[in-house]
Amino acid sequence: MARIAVIGSGFSGISAAAYLGAAGHEVHVFEKNETAGGRARQLHTHNGYTFDMGPSWYWMPDVFEKFFADFGFRVKDLYDLQLLNPSFDVVFGRNDKVSVPENYGELKRLFERIEPGSGVQLDRFMEEARYKYEQGMQKLVYMPGLSLNEFIDIDLVKGAFRLQVFSSFSKHVRKFFKHPKLIALMEFPVLFLGAMPQDTPALYSLMNYAGLKLGTWYPQGGFGSVIRAMVKVAEKQGVRFHFQAPVEKISIADKEVKGLMFSDGQFQEFDAVVGAADYQHIEGRLLPPEFRNYRENYWQKKTFAPSCLIYYLGFSEKIPELEHHTLFFDEDLYDHSVEIYKDPKWPEKPLFYACCPSRTDITVAPEGHENLFLLMPLAPGLEDAEEIREKFFDIMLDRLENQIGRKIRRYIDYKQSYCVSDFVADYNSYKGNAYGLANTLQQTAILKPKIRNKKLSNLFYAGQLTVPGPGVPPSLISGKIAAEQVVKELKKKKHEVNL
Repeated sequence: MARIAVIGSGFSGISAAAYLGAAGHEVHVFEKNETAGGRARQLHTHNGYTFDMGPSWYWMPDVFEKFFADFGFRVKDLYDLQLLNPSFDVVFGRNDKVSVPENYGELKRLFERIEPGSGVQLDRFMEEARYKYEQGMQKLVYMPGLSLNEFIDIDLVKGAFRLQVFSSFSKHVRKFFKHPKLIALMEFPVLFLGAMPQDTPALYSLMNYAGLKLGTWYPQGGFGSVIRAMVKVAEKQGVRFHFQAPVEKISIADKEVKGLMFSDGQFQEFDAVVGAADYQHIEGRLLPPEFRNYRENYWQKKTFAPSCLIYYLGFSEKIPELEHHTLFFDEDLYDHSVEIYKDPKWPEKPLFYACCPSRTDITVAPEGHENLFLLMPLAPGLEDAEEIREKFFDIMLDRLENQIGRKIRRYIDYKQSYCVSDFVADYNSYKGNAYGLANTLQQTAILKPKIRNKKLSNLFYAGQLTVPGPGVPPSLISGKIAAEQVVKELKKKKHEVNL
């Protein structure tokens, strides 16, 4: 049995810890904040609101099921999932809203009404996307990305053309659909993958399959319920969690990690470490330069997924005009994307997203009240002074009020913003990014930051800056991959000692 430390208790950190605990090791998770969850923490207010601070879209339910099944659990025994219908609304302008139905037959009829002939095209698009999802989420994402040899798989080689790793997502969508509403609907998930649709591989149409075919779900109690379930599972494997325990330094001797130094001056020895906090923070702040995989200029050249401006809002009156998820696409997606990725600045005419979980879950707001958060993606690294935040709050709320046809500002009884500098302060996030490293072709698979430290055999990484990439399901999988690499290394060392 080895003694292993995991730095960070987000999805990847808890996942790695659970798998390492199940393998029989003594595992300790160290978290700088007061609670587990990382970006999936919850905010509990003095007047009865509970906000998910980060993830709010529960896609790819099979990935969650697989994680819990690996430890003998079922999702339904841990938290209640509800399938949303409509899956989400998309606002294109005043009195111009599209509700995306959960039922696929209804979705086809919706597409047909918008663009005659697109129902059949949707079938064709989804059949390709299904293949990518099955290959991508069952094989590609579980590869550690250490060598090209991982991809010498007869099925993957045969299907390489169908996976469309080297073609543009934007061009792929336009082969099937012409109407701007349908194009926007199909392209929106890519905005959160961290690149413009033109620069994203067509492989990621698998996201459309995940969202439109497998459904949009909601865990009752919010994503905090998922985190609590994961912590429970990890603790069942013997994992111990330590909160308000920021790591100050990774101690090294004889070209191996020997342990961790904490901000209170305490030192603890470990046989291996998984860095599931921000990769760049671990390398740039906790390791001496000579033991880092990458220098600062490496990170500066990388394309990062967006940061965002979030407003957590409580209202003393219900807002029945809003569904659980509403995307405000009443401005141009391309222009906003340019202001995130090509010409970083606060957007002139931003798109944004409104989430109203109290439509589905009565526990997240006082009776008769509404829980709402507004999220606007923006370039990482921007200045986010309070007056700038407020300017964009007014822009978002004006457009929301215009859409629902009434004023609701006077009903606000809780308001809290969260932006670039908060991501840096709370998560040591590089440039305040919210979603990790962009899924561009140049940052896919073996081209992502390595999951193993090249110079220290017992230091590993997990999370959205390494394989397989950004998002909650990939982060869950990242923890598993990292744990497998740790176990492999420990067995190798044990074998060498026995020899």
